[in-house]
Amino acid sequence: MAKVKYYYDSENLAYTKIKTRKRIKIGYALLFLLASALFGFLVFVLLINTPYFETPKDRLQAREIENLKLQYSILNKKLDEIDAVADALEERDNNIYRIYFNKAEIPDSIRKVGFRNPERYKTLEGYNNSQLVLSTTKRVDKLSKQLAIQSKSLDDILKLAGAKESLLLAIPAIQPVQNENLKRVASGFGYRIDPFTKVRKMHNGMDFTANTGAPVYATGDGIVARADNTASGFGNHVVIRHGFGYESLYAHLSKYNCRPGQKVKRGDVIGYVGSTGRSEGPHCHYEVHKDGKVVNPLNFYYGNISAVEYVAISQMANQENQSLD
Repeated sequence: MAKVKYYYDSENLAYTKIKTRKRIKIGYALLFLLASALFGFLVFVLLINTPYFETPKDRLQAREIENLKLQYSILNKKLDEIDAVADALEERDNNIYRIYFNKAEIPDSIRKVGFRNPERYKTLEGYNNSQLVLSTTKRVDKLSKQLAIQSKSLDDILKLAGAKESLLLAIPAIQPVQNENLKRVASGFGYRIDPFTKVRKMHNGMDFTANTGAPVYATGDGIVARADNTASGFGNHVVIRHGFGYESLYAHLSKYNCRPGQKVKRGDVIGYVGSTGRSEGPHCHYEVHKDGKVVNPLNFYYGNISAVEYVAISQMANQENQSLD
């Protein structure tokens, strides 16, 4: 039962009953309901955003996110292992395989460069874990490109290995004049005194002195490119193209034993010692060219001389004496 309230009327000196208007009562009731609704909404919003209030869907999504983070972590550890293996393979490729087959190494600036197109990863940006996904994706792309380059390099090495036997036969690896016919190595590769002008100049080959008519041998397999006397100073001379960038030249011959276009094997007699052209006496002037540049023939004599003989020839060839041509 609602309480009855009174107020004291000082003019009439009596207590008068307080009468509440119906409209005010309704206003109070509406205000109470509005406050209650607002309070309930605030409580709901607070609870829905607190970590202590999760729906089953939220818990499932959280577990999936944690599982993805774990999978990315495992993937990055595996990528670390693959990186280490790839680095070791590249080290052997550059410092063993490619050196062995006389191929230039592939620099890291080519091997380990990623994809430089900034639009490639645009679709991975803007998410909560974008940085993790981006870094892992870039590592996978970089490693994929790295392995593709390595695979191509090994294909090249495999082809070279298949041709290795031909390469070894093509390299000019013996002396053009046999030791039993050789009087001496009159002059080696380097600066020597010209026999005619007495001026010090570059001597591009080695001079092997022998009696006129001593056999001159092809120093490696190849095809005779020239057998004529049209080159100035060389007299009768033979040029053999061995392939793989190698050429050899035999000058001042007394006569030929081959013709242009003929295939020859290492050890075949291609001519005979003489003193034709610009020459001071019977000898064979011998040159080796690699990729169009003259190189020291002494570096290739491993096919028919011993270590002791090599040292003796080296000492004679390195004396800065007068050449024979």
